[in-house]
Amino acid sequence: MGTVTLGVSIAVPEPYGSLLQERRASFGDPAAHGIPTHVTLLPPTEAEAADLPAIEAHLASIATGGRPFPMRLSGTGTFRPLSPVVFVQVVEGASACSWLQKRVRDASGPLTRELQFPYHPHVTVAHDIPEAAMDRAYEELADYEASWICGSFALYEQGRLDRVWRKINEFPFGAGGTGPAVPAQSGSTLDAPSLQP
Repeated sequence: MGTVTLGVSIAVPEPYGSLLQERRASFGDPAAHGIPTHVTLLPPTEAEAADLPAIEAHLASIATGGRPFPMRLSGTGTFRPLSPVVFVQVVEGASACSWLQKRVRDASGPLTRELQFPYHPHVTVAHDIPEAAMDRAYEELADYEASWICGSFALYEQGRLDRVWRKINEFPFGAGGTGPAVPAQSGSTLDAPSLQP
């Protein structure tokens, strides 16, 4: 069956998702329309197509043990000069995203992998485009705000030929779980401190 390229993320809902996707395109990012607006939980990862049932069962188990949590985006940040990325900051829900991504990549599961950089939840709005366009993205979205209740995450597959990311399954959080942000033994809260550029 070969390999597939998978990703796991939290979709930014409408109307925010389309607006940020259009803004990303307006900055000249050629990947904008092939990438739904999202917060990454698992970056692009090669997997055997035959492993998809086990991967989906793993993700469903994580979601069943979680509960919805508030997400809020505010302002911009950048990973430059380490990485050519401008993003909208996750200022609430970051700890929940961190909790989730650790479980997605759990060493005992089918999606275990190391990250190139420490995990930092964000919404990319410009990637690998000219510096002037990156600066414009950083400045024009500096006052951007959005908030919603996150009730699920999803598994995406990248098209082999067109490189477009498509959702193949969504995993809603179950009722009465320990939460994505707060394991039963933890005293942490859902709120995360603001992430600075």
